[in-house]
Amino acid sequence: MLWSVARGPADRRASSRRAFPYPTVDQVIAQRGEQLAGKIVVDITNPLNFETFDSLTVPADSSAAAEIAAKLPESRVLKAFNTTFAGTLAAGTVGQLTTTVLVAGDDADAKATLSDVISAAGLKVIDAGALKRAREMEALGFLQISLAAAEKVSWTGGFGVVA
Repeated sequence: MLWSVARGPADRRASSRRAFPYPTVDQVIAQRGEQLAGKIVVDITNPLNFETFDSLTVPADSSAAAEIAAKLPESRVLKAFNTTFAGTLAAGTVGQLTTTVLVAGDDADAKATLSDVISAAGLKVIDAGALKRAREMEALGFLQISLAAAEKVSWTGGFGVVA
């Protein structure tokens, strides 16, 4: 899934949320890539093999976010939200902990903008570093989904961060 954030008139944030599963990202970029130029694009995907649920579909030395960034060179691509289930985002908690959103990217201003949006929603934010950290975030998202699919953790639970 992708999510785009852009600064609107008078420096107010305007967001355009368009959610797409990872297998459709190439098609979306082909159709709308020019519209995303200059915008912050947040990759929230977990590129799982949905047929087997046993692996990621991107090369071991890459990530979905890196592939998206390569295809959108005029956009400011970030990785975020893929390590948190929807229930924990809506509730704002994981158990007794405030939900934490990890954010990775190479554009400091884009990360600050997204971090402000996340913080304004009452969630915690951790800057996970450069976009190359998206690979580890995708592995963490994959692990969490695998555990939930095997009913070892709840789909309304997940990993909490104590910082």
